[in-house]
Amino acid sequence: MGGSSFGTDVSESSDNMVQVTSNNSNGRNKGGSESGSASPPVDRKQRIFFVCFHLPVIVTKDEGTGQWSAVWAESLLAKTKGSNVVRTHDAHWIGTVTTDPPITRHKDREAVRALLSAMDCTALFLEPHVLEAHYLGMCKQVLWPAFHNIDLLDLSTSGWMNDHSNKTDASSNQQQQQQQQQTTQEEEGGGPTIASTSIFDSDWDQSRLDGWWDAYCTVNKAFADVLNGVLEAGDIMWVHDYHLSLLPKLVDEKEIAEFGQSTTKKVFFLHIPFPTSQIFRELECGEAILEGILHADVVGFHAFDHARHFLNAAKRILGLNYESMIGGLIGVQFGRKTVVVTMNNVSIESHIVEAALKLPSVQADSASIRKKYPKRATICGLDVAQRLSGVSFKLLAYERLLVDYPMYQNRVVMIQKCLVPGSRKSDEANTLREVRYLVQRIQNKFGPNVLDYEEIRGSSLPIDKRLALWRASDVFMSSTLREGLNLSPLEYICAKQAPEMPGVVIASEFSAVCSILNGALRLNPFDIKASAICIDKALTMDVQEKEGRRTRDLDFVSTCPSSTWTKNVLRDLRDSTLGASDHDISSAIVSPHGKPQREEEIDTTASFLAREHEVAFTHLNSDSVLRAYNVTSRRVIILDFNGTIVIKEPPGKYLKREILGTSGNKPPGEVLKALKALSEDKRNIVYVVSGDAQENVVGAVGNIPGLGLAASNGACFSPPLLPGESQRKWQTLDLGVDWKAIKRVALPVLSKYTARTNGSFVKLTHSSIGWSYYSCDPEWGAMQATHLLMELSQELSAFDVRFVTLKGVIEVLPRRLNKGLIVQKVLREASLSNGGVDFILCMGDDISDEKMFTSVFSFVSEMHPGSGGSESTQSTQPIYALTAAVGKKASHASQYVDDARDVANLLVNLSGVVGITPHTNAAGTLDTVNQRGVQFFE
Repeated sequence: MGGSSFGTDVSESSDNMVQVTSNNSNGRNKGGSESGSASPPVDRKQRIFFVCFHLPVIVTKDEGTGQWSAVWAESLLAKTKGSNVVRTHDAHWIGTVTTDPPITRHKDREAVRALLSAMDCTALFLEPHVLEAHYLGMCKQVLWPAFHNIDLLDLSTSGWMNDHSNKTDASSNQQQQQQQQQTTQEEEGGGPTIASTSIFDSDWDQSRLDGWWDAYCTVNKAFADVLNGVLEAGDIMWVHDYHLSLLPKLVDEKEIAEFGQSTTKKVFFLHIPFPTSQIFRELECGEAILEGILHADVVGFHAFDHARHFLNAAKRILGLNYESMIGGLIGVQFGRKTVVVTMNNVSIESHIVEAALKLPSVQADSASIRKKYPKRATICGLDVAQRLSGVSFKLLAYERLLVDYPMYQNRVVMIQKCLVPGSRKSDEANTLREVRYLVQRIQNKFGPNVLDYEEIRGSSLPIDKRLALWRASDVFMSSTLREGLNLSPLEYICAKQAPEMPGVVIASEFSAVCSILNGALRLNPFDIKASAICIDKALTMDVQEKEGRRTRDLDFVSTCPSSTWTKNVLRDLRDSTLGASDHDISSAIVSPHGKPQREEEIDTTASFLAREHEVAFTHLNSDSVLRAYNVTSRRVIILDFNGTIVIKEPPGKYLKREILGTSGNKPPGEVLKALKALSEDKRNIVYVVSGDAQENVVGAVGNIPGLGLAASNGACFSPPLLPGESQRKWQTLDLGVDWKAIKRVALPVLSKYTARTNGSFVKLTHSSIGWSYYSCDPEWGAMQATHLLMELSQELSAFDVRFVTLKGVIEVLPRRLNKGLIVQKVLREASLSNGGVDFILCMGDDISDEKMFTSVFSFVSEMHPGSGGSESTQSTQPIYALTAAVGKKASHASQYVDDARDVANLLVNLSGVVGITPHTNAAGTLDTVNQRGVQFFE
């Protein structure tokens, strides 16, 4: 769509929010199939929108003529000549324009907008105070440190913060002057020691986060409004980095609200580290950020460490499980879909670097550096002047090298350049003060020629200057303390390829590039002595070893440009969404026994995900259930308790909960009213079947006289009270085991594991013993559960028992006991007493409920003519049989609902009780698929 315009203006409104207007006339495609097919028209390329906070362009204005000009920046996201993605897709870029000073005049904005539209770019213009609160506030002062594993407690005492909101310009200028005077005094007088260089008082104010977070949400909403105006079904939206982490959710929710399902494919790629779950939980907005990211189809990282932390956070904060998939990817179950988590490495644009190496300025500057230090080996470094770059640690290691190896004092020089972008002003000021002090100390001690130091205002060094430095240097050194993607080491390797003499890369083990480069020397910047030894090894390495190390990395450096990286990520996206597009959930056909009628070989990621969509089931259509309910009169409703009519808390956090599992929990008030109304209808038989203890079930729902109860997985049960009865009568099943003897053997073992596993407890029922680790640390609890299961299996081998592993619980049960027994009993007695059954609704949420589903199918098979049942049990009446799992997962059930709130909605609808608030699930509604989810037997 070259040259087309998606002109966008984000301006301030009266309520201090931002407004977005777009002059694009091609909004979402509202035509096409009724299902909102996500397939693009065949007569044009598939469109892809690269969404980044900063557009990868450089915009400048000629002050003489007033004309604006724009060129693509040196960026991973910039449009590159010959790119496969640009050739095969209709590519567009959306983001803000960064200029200094910001563009505020409407005329200039229009000129820049028109200029960028010809480059397939859509520019958003934010008001200065919104930009400052979002980017300099929330992003740079909160999220950036947190994502780099900086504890908020450290932030509050480090003085890294720079208060933009509570200080006047005059006071800020005065503070800067004071800081400059103190810096000058330190430089002239020798300065303080390294431990006392951080002199700022902390100005951390937690209350500022509210305004910053509001701005962050506002900016994400502004981007979402733009995208919602231009995206069409089948388009790809690729969101880059942490500035826009809410965007996938905002766009996805808009699509679901408008079309009933997601209509575009979404990628979120994080270019900085992801923190440990312990650090991430400190963020008040952490859960919102996680949910925002997880609405993408693919979530990408540059290193497995970052992906591992993300998965851990999803598990511990949101209680989400993940699994390895065929093809080397990882899947996170979120809502109704599997979100693919992938790691994809990217290198430099080697053809651009090789062309730039031929520039006369590169050769001249490289020769100038060598001439300046003719008899010295050169160590080079290019870092941002912020603490996490580790420049101070690098200088301390270099100083230790000169002390421990005196021969280097006249034979080596370090050329260190520090970039000062201005995005974290207090951090940069503190870092520069520290670095300047160390530079002065080293030069005073060993002479000015051992260290060549320069500060550069801005976020980058021109490519010709970088390449000249790489060419002239023998060693590249990075000692970063935390780092995401940094392409400088890769660029250095490319610049030092034959016929140049090979160089040596020293990379911090805390950097993402350390896991990419096999030929680099690795160091721990906190170990100063070991770092000095590492530098010595690089300086004394023979040519043969240098060439071998270069060879290990040169192939990757030269053959994995951004176009290849983009292609790989889009391949993962294609695999992750293939199942959704080619195997529509609503068309999955399942036999009455819950097994797919067609089995395919699972040998690729795409087929694995397709199987996940085919695992059976359709989403339960409450309208169809209500119609079937209204035309029948001999109904049986069987409901699981915990997780079905009682909402479970998600597991996963370290923090223990006051309510463990659901003991003593009751269903919501509206559900109790609905159960009472349903059980009072003489045409209904309603049972609640629980694995919990009898007293807990009675305490929760025992006051509903017409409701049948079954506890301990059906080992004991109480039929509905008959007219005139006031007290429940409990009956038990003969399971053929000595349960007291089993307890004598099992309880000592369980007590041992309970004492060792903080947060676990033993749960005793009539005919089961449970060990719950639901509220423990997830990894530790799962580890202990594995060992407990092995030990119990050995100790109880002489008894006729079996073990059931649920989510956070291990249960010991009589081998013959399962919930299917009570379901069979209820259905058969109902059929005999009522002359048949014409409506069955059975719902449950975990593996113990699967036997209920299969028992329903067995009963229907017995009752249906031609199914193999005896003539005495067969019926010619149609049966509406519905089995529904709570949560989309592999199940014998023929259908599913999203969670217990959907169960509540359904029961309220069936009973006619008014008062429950409708729940909008991950697909926007409970009723979004056709009637084929209801099985008809006629």
